[in-house]
Order: sequence, then structure tokens, then C-alpha cells
Amino acid sequence: MTEQTFNILAFGMPGTWEWIIVLVIALLIFGRRLPEIAKGLGKSITEFKKGVKEAQDDVEDVVDDAKKSIEDAVAEDAESKDSEEQSE
Repeated sequence: MTEQTFNILAFGMPGTWEWIIVLVIALLIFGRRLPEIAKGLGKSITEFKKGVKEAQDDVEDVVDDAKKSIEDAVAEDAESKDSEEQSE
């Protein structure tokens, strides 16, 4: 059993020559479409980053609104306690 595990792990990541062969095969298969695919991938990554940034901004806005609401509630509570103490 350990010999089989060792044989599976012996392959590991492809080396330099394997990557070169994969790239040549990809170039032969995709040819002229490869730059279009790369351009589309770049646009997708850009849109994804914009979406993540917008989501972060929305979360920050909600957190800021919540903090402001809490601060306002605490201030109102303190004012009401002060007014109650003064009326007594």
C-alpha cells in the first residue's frame, strides 16, 4: 500500500519541459483564439475585482451606518438619563 502511495506522489508537479509541451499543444489547438481567450480572462478578472471592491464598500457603509446608529442611541440614552436626573 505504501509503495502505491509513493508512486502516486512521485509524479508531483510538471517540470519545465512538461509545461513547454503543454503550452505548445495549447498554441496548436487554440491558435489565433488564444489572445482572445487571454483578453476575455483579463476582463473577467477585472470585473471580479470591481465586484469585490463594491462588496467591500457596501459592507463598510453598513458597518459605518451601524456604528453611527449605536453612537446616536447611546447619546440619546445618556441625554435621557441626564434629563431624568435633573428633573428629580
